[in-house]
Amino acid sequence: MKSDRFIFRAILPDEADQAVEIEQICFPPHEACSEQHMKERIAKAPELFLVAVDRETGLVAGFLNGLSTDEESFRDEFFTDAELYDPKGKNVMLLGLDVLPQYRRQGLGTALVEEYARRERENGRQALILTCLQEKVAMYKKMGFYDDGIANSTWGGEEWHEMTRVL
Repeated sequence: MKSDRFIFRAILPDEADQAVEIEQICFPPHEACSEQHMKERIAKAPELFLVAVDRETGLVAGFLNGLSTDEESFRDEFFTDAELYDPKGKNVMLLGLDVLPQYRRQGLGTALVEEYARRERENGRQALILTCLQEKVAMYKKMGFYDDGIANSTWGGEEWHEMTRVL
C-alpha cells in the first residue's frame, strides 16, 4: 500500500455519519455498532478514533476505534457504554477495525493498526485488546496480537477470541 495515499488522524465531528455508514457496510447487523453508540463514542473519545482519509476523494476509507481503560479483559459493555472511557487508562479496548470493501487487501487495515499502536505507545498505553471471530485470528496475529483464547463476550450471539498486543 502506498502510505502517501491516506491521511491518518483523529476523527472530526462532521465525519460521524461517514463512520456510521462504514460500520453498517463492514459488519453484519447483529454485530455492527448502532448509530447512537457510534456517535456517543465519537463525541466522548474522538482522539481514540483513528481514520484513514483517501487523499484523492477526501472521504474516510477506514478507521480503527477504541476506548481506554485500566481494565485488562474485554467485556461487551465497551461496545455500548462510552462512559467506561477513562482518558488515563493504560489499555485500549479496540471496538472496530473498519475498511471499506474497495480498500481491502491493500494493507490499509494493517496500516491503521500500526499507526494506532505507534500513537498509543507514545501516549503511554500498555496494550491494545480486541475480540475477533476465529477466521480473523491469523490476520491479527500477523499484526502482532497474541490470541488469549475464547473471550468473555457473546456480542451478536457469536463466539469471540480475545487478543492482546503489548505496546
